[in-house]
Amino acid sequence: MDDVGGRVAEAMAAVDRRAFLPRRVRGRAHRDVPLAIGHGATCSQPSTVARMLVLLGPRPGDRVLDVGSGSGWTTALLALLVPGGSVVGVELEPELARRGAANLAAAGVTGARIVEALPGVLGLPDGAPFDRILVSAEATELPPALVGQLAPGGRMVLPVAGRMLVVDRATDGGVRTRAEGAYRFVPLR
Repeated sequence: MDDVGGRVAEAMAAVDRRAFLPRRVRGRAHRDVPLAIGHGATCSQPSTVARMLVLLGPRPGDRVLDVGSGSGWTTALLALLVPGGSVVGVELEPELARRGAANLAAAGVTGARIVEALPGVLGLPDGAPFDRILVSAEATELPPALVGQLAPGGRMVLPVAGRMLVVDRATDGGVRTRAEGAYRFVPLR
């Protein structure tokens, strides 16, 4: 297993998905399926989250944006993967943002926070640029607003029109994308 894959496996073993789920679905926390967390959102299945994190390649010290942070589970995983860095999760649903932030606090996660997304604003432009951006909702096309929040040399992973895209921003500002398999997610709003 490569370094990133090993670090992702360690983080997933250290952060119990169950602690980030509503009580009604906690008994299914260890199944490799997406689980409903309310407000039309899901906590993605562990194998998909692991694949996205490996593709993202978070590094110690990175500044990370977690779009669609939901329950806070991916935000917590990212916090472990970027020691010395920072993670900010944004969530459009106010109740999920509050619950996700409470889940982070209850789990004792440091170096990460979750904020409520501003209506009509994608990501967190005032906090940009970010070294890594993880998007856990499906866009119909590559969102220029998020590409603009990616630092030169940075990477974003997001589902677009049924495909998982890896977006790399070159130091000269150019953007390269590649598809890494087919996935289904709730829609990006």
